[in-house]
Amino acid sequence: MNIGAVPVHTRLALAPMAGVTDVAFRGICRAQGAGYTVTEMVSAMALMHQDKKSLRLLELGPGEHPAAVQIFGSDPVCMGEAADKAGRLSGCDVIDINMGCPMGKIVNAGDGSALMKTPELAQKIIESVVRNSDRPVTVKLRKGWDAGSVNCVEFAKMCEAAGAAAVTVHGRTRQQMYSGRADWEAIRQVAEAVSIPVFANGDVFTAQDAVRILKVTGAAGVMIGRGCQGYPWLFAQAKAALEGREIPAPPDYAQRILTALEQVRTASAHVGEKSACLEARKHLAWYLHGMPRAAFFRRQIMSVETLADVEAAARDVLDFLRDQERRGERDG
Repeated sequence: MNIGAVPVHTRLALAPMAGVTDVAFRGICRAQGAGYTVTEMVSAMALMHQDKKSLRLLELGPGEHPAAVQIFGSDPVCMGEAADKAGRLSGCDVIDINMGCPMGKIVNAGDGSALMKTPELAQKIIESVVRNSDRPVTVKLRKGWDAGSVNCVEFAKMCEAAGAAAVTVHGRTRQQMYSGRADWEAIRQVAEAVSIPVFANGDVFTAQDAVRILKVTGAAGVMIGRGCQGYPWLFAQAKAALEGREIPAPPDYAQRILTALEQVRTASAHVGEKSACLEARKHLAWYLHGMPRAAFFRRQIMSVETLADVEAAARDVLDFLRDQERRGERDG
């Protein structure tokens, strides 16, 4: 597909997730087959005030193309100026506008999915971003605000008319947050209503889910979010399934821990040890999912503060796994 003039040679994209899709995690997901990635969302207002953390969120990894920077806000002028700045500083290929985040602190300021209640304002924002950016502009949206105001089809048509080059649709309303099931039928209706590419998003946790969501919705691509948290191998498995190849076996727990450690080290070099280790707590917990004694190791991980702490925790897990393997060989 093409997003504007940007060729995207993949149907697998990594969804933007605040506190998750940093440059380290995006790099690991790309290595596993995520051919299109999006940064964590960046506040337009903070970006215009030279906020250091926001500026750092714009940084892409080596060779991270095609990639989008996602911005959020509800002031058309500020969003237009932020889009221009984000593009120049990051070197990204696409500017994505967040109109789907359901979190209270975002919607209470009139940003994110709150904009689905004010399509006229949303249109002005898109037009301003398109006018001020020399890159294609995309929009991430939801099914609607609540069950009584499902407007994703009309909203997506407005996005296209305002100049958006693609949209991503999460098949839940804001009221649902992440509960219940994603409505893939609503995404299909959007894909049939617009001529720009549509990414389907919601409830993709297995390779088979990726195949099914594309078949059901007719979308150009699938944007994977929570399903890859602690499990970037989902992209390699989904890629194989979409290509009709045998799905690779899941990595063993030792490989998961080694990959997690690689991610924390990369993040530490990028944002500093303290910030990386604080963020590592949740990432490491996700990587441990399903492992024997996972609850015990998660409690240990929740106290890590330095890279040395992380490496010590990883050694403990690896020692435990090796001991389990030796016991299995003896029992066998």
